Amino acid sequence: MKNFSKLLLVLIIASTLGACSSGSNGQLTGVLNRPTWKGINPYGMVYVPSGTLHIGPSDQDVNQTMVQRPMSISIQGFYIDDTEITNNEYRQFVDWVRDSIAHSWLDHTIESENGTTRLDWDQELDYLSEELEDMFYPEDERFANKREMDKQKLIFEYEWYDWKGAAHDHYNSNRKKFIKKNEVKIYPDTLVWVRDFTYSYNEPMTRNYFWHPAFDDYPVVGVDWRMANAFCYWRTNFWNSFRAAQGEVNTEDFRLPTESEWEYAARGGNEHAPFPWGGYYVRNAKGCILANFKPGRGNYPEDGGLYTVKADAYFPNDYGLYNMAGNVSEWTSSAFYENGYAFQHDLNPDIRFDANDDDPLAWKRKVIRGGSWKDIAYFIQTGTRHWEYQDSAKSYVGFRCVLTFLGRSINDF
Repeated sequence: MKNFSKLLLVLIIASTLGACSSGSNGQLTGVLNRPTWKGINPYGMVYVPSGTLHIGPSDQDVNQTMVQRPMSISIQGFYIDDTEITNNEYRQFVDWVRDSIAHSWLDHTIESENGTTRLDWDQELDYLSEELEDMFYPEDERFANKREMDKQKLIFEYEWYDWKGAAHDHYNSNRKKFIKKNEVKIYPDTLVWVRDFTYSYNEPMTRNYFWHPAFDDYPVVGVDWRMANAFCYWRTNFWNSFRAAQGEVNTEDFRLPTESEWEYAARGGNEHAPFPWGGYYVRNAKGCILANFKPGRGNYPEDGGLYTVKADAYFPNDYGLYNMAGNVSEWTSSAFYENGYAFQHDLNPDIRFDANDDDPLAWKRKVIRGGSWKDIAYFIQTGTRHWEYQDSAKSYVGFRCVLTFLGRSINDF
């Protein structure tokens, strides 16, 4: 009986091994029937190859020696939006959040076979119905008797994973500890055009800049750091949902660029040049200004734009990226420390700190880059560092997204 049990065990093991080797002739072939990967070509994005970058000031800058300490680093390849996110692109996000809330209130849901519930986007929405009246301002809050949607109701929950915290935990804690969630009001703060300037008439920009078709292709502003992250999270899920429906493999997440990635992309391969176009001056040989900034005291329109300009205005840099200098400053994912270059790694440098609402202001500083329409030429240099508080929205700060490239080189596909 004992020998029979041993024989039975041998037969089971042999049959199991035979099943595992089926189709591979007993050879080490890896797992078969894996999905194919032919690379991606995200709409409106530019590929930036892996490479080495010398960060820091491109010229002598005594006052900022410790803030912009020179350093050689290496950056993994990535895709980056060729322009800043525009009003019309961000409006797609706003409209999606608006409609998702309306579908939820109307209980437009579908239950899938695995028991999960999702919104039924095929059902029509009637924003004149009484069931959605709470999405609009009540009558006593209406201006000029206009029926307008209450923008404060447009709230979106996004998630992120604390990878660094999980790495240092060594699997000692529940995974839930590292899944972070945050709710944000995602409608741009249009009042920044009034709030940012004292004794200055900018109310027409407040009334028109985000919603009027005249500004559709202009960079979105009035978006704080968390709103920008919420947009990236939505964009990731929006694209991956489409790819999954097509039977395609999901990709890396859309996200804000790190400070080093932003500078690498802005330089466009011009290693030590102070500006994205590779030169040392803000005018070309004909005297034309090459970016949207403040050329002189009280002189805003000489460069062609009194405020912002279209996101694809002026010539792109050698990577094909528009307005990496001027127009609007841009959020990065990096936390701002004056001496950050002194202790960051030289491989994909990335310094992050997720500050809470009740943390000190100094902990909430996030790096912005590129300078804006209201800044002097110094701030539009590729090596100049500056910051804003993560919960502050400004009329001169926007953003663009990046997507990490998966592979050695785009030429491999």
